[in-house]
Amino acid sequence: MSNMLKWLVSLAVVTELVAICLGHRELSAFAGVMFVGAFLLGIGAGHLQGYARVLLVIALAVLGAFAVQGSLNTAQLVKAASDAAFYSAFLGSLGMMQCLVRRFEVLRRIHDVLLGGKPVLLYPKYALVSCGVATVLSFGMMSLLCGTLAETLRERGITGESRLQWLRSVLISALRGFALVPLVAPTSVAVAILTRELPQLSWSQLLPFGLVAALLMVLIGWVLEQSRFRKISNERVAVEGWLPGTGSLLALILVVFSLMAALVATTGFKVSVAAMLSVPTVTLIYMLWQERGLIPVLREGAGQVWNMHNEMAIFAASAILGVALSAVIPADALAGLVATGSGVFLVAVLGMLMMPMFSMIGVIPITVLSVQAGLLPQLVAEGMHLLPVAVALVIGFSLAMMLSPFGPSVMLLSRFGQISRWVVAFRWNGLFVLIALPLLLVLTALVAWLTPGH
Repeated sequence: MSNMLKWLVSLAVVTELVAICLGHRELSAFAGVMFVGAFLLGIGAGHLQGYARVLLVIALAVLGAFAVQGSLNTAQLVKAASDAAFYSAFLGSLGMMQCLVRRFEVLRRIHDVLLGGKPVLLYPKYALVSCGVATVLSFGMMSLLCGTLAETLRERGITGESRLQWLRSVLISALRGFALVPLVAPTSVAVAILTRELPQLSWSQLLPFGLVAALLMVLIGWVLEQSRFRKISNERVAVEGWLPGTGSLLALILVVFSLMAALVATTGFKVSVAAMLSVPTVTLIYMLWQERGLIPVLREGAGQVWNMHNEMAIFAASAILGVALSAVIPADALAGLVATGSGVFLVAVLGMLMMPMFSMIGVIPITVLSVQAGLLPQLVAEGMHLLPVAVALVIGFSLAMMLSPFGPSVMLLSRFGQISRWVVAFRWNGLFVLIALPLLLVLTALVAWLTPGH
């Protein structure tokens, strides 16, 4: 059963990419049906984890109930299926880059590389490199850093309190670096959701304010964590010179981003869509060049996509819930607020705070953002200035990634580090978020003030 599902999910990813290239909404909806069908079969075969299973069942039940009541029309049902396909394929296609990890020694020894240099610079180095790697590997970055660190600690016999210091210092900086992705990267699912729902919004509009928010968060983390990095720096293993494959890896990443830029320039695709097309294309070509065999490459690629089936099911369910709930929430509920600058700021703050608050009780940020994004087009049509709210939402998404005990990134860190996800989310990140939040609210107010018509 799992072998069949592996190929079905990969076929659904390919179908969605073809639908995107053709601009064919019905084909995209068919891909969504393929994804959901595969995930339901996965539930029957016991492949889906509890959270993914429950969220998918709830999403389909809500969608079905609203459809039976007549609250959803055919176009909205097609949109729900199409959005489910898009977000599942977004994760599946970007995750293909993980296939390169075992082919490059520099990735397998990434901790030895990152821990070089002055101890005082270790936190910003880890956070920024984690963010950079995650723009390409997405959730694969957490798998890479968590998995390689766990293996490194086992090989060196680091245990007890020393192991805990390593985990807290290295992995928390990696998680916070990953949480910077919505603020600065076009490959973020948050950016993909917002730009898909709001074609007039572009990543370049969000980037200047996202960079400021990211800088503030790096500086706060640097102050909080540098003493722990000083303690673990004594147990480092120095790397002399460049590791084999470093140049090839950098060249490969450059090819990916060059292809993305070419697609954006020549086709008018959003940057997130260009990433969905570029990453698997370049990865598969490189694998073919290395392996010289089509079948082994396809088998490995399909296996990598299937490894993310839990996260993909969560993304699909969140998309379905977003369409269903935004369709029944009265669009004019906030219309009076958005007519003024102060009202826009209030909506932005509410949107920002909703994601970390809901994430703390188990509703992951992509679910909340999917609902919020579904409401935005009508509010923009009512005259709301979009940029302050969009900036606030990507900031809220970033904060929620650190505070969600059920989010994929925290769960990955918890699983590899064998640390409670509640400890990771609240004890390790709680103070950081409490310090960062007032500064980020001030930044949001500044964006609202700079927006014309405030």
